[in-house]
Amino acid sequence: MRYLCIDLGDKRTGIAVGDAITRLATPAEVLEVPIDLNGGEALLAAIAKAIEEQIGPGAGELVFGLPLNMDDTEGPRAKIVRAFAARVAERTRRVVHFHDERLSSASADWTMSQSGLTHKQKKQRRDALAAAAILRDFLDSRA
Repeated sequence: MRYLCIDLGDKRTGIAVGDAITRLATPAEVLEVPIDLNGGEALLAAIAKAIEEQIGPGAGELVFGLPLNMDDTEGPRAKIVRAFAARVAERTRRVVHFHDERLSSASADWTMSQSGLTHKQKKQRRDALAAAAILRDFLDSRA
């Protein structure tokens, strides 16, 4: 089974891909489309295009990073992610999973800390690396 992970953000959305056999997760791209542009339609279209390009038509499932509080409760941001994921699922007809995204950005920052990249280069890669961290944890939890 192929998976595409979405780390939904207000300005940037990270995309990563992976599969259940190898349990490898790879950062794919960062969509620089604001979530509120055209009521979310622009981001929905960009995500649908990324799904087709990254995992192909009809195959694969989606994993959304779910922002939980440190006490495991869901706050307002989790509700936004769940609502947007429902729109993506309806549009793409894909199965959607949610996985805890806590500390995924910290993991991405740690990965890049000694990379020698500029601040701008790190910013451009951070969300895709965070999506890969979420997906890697999701795949490991299903093994």
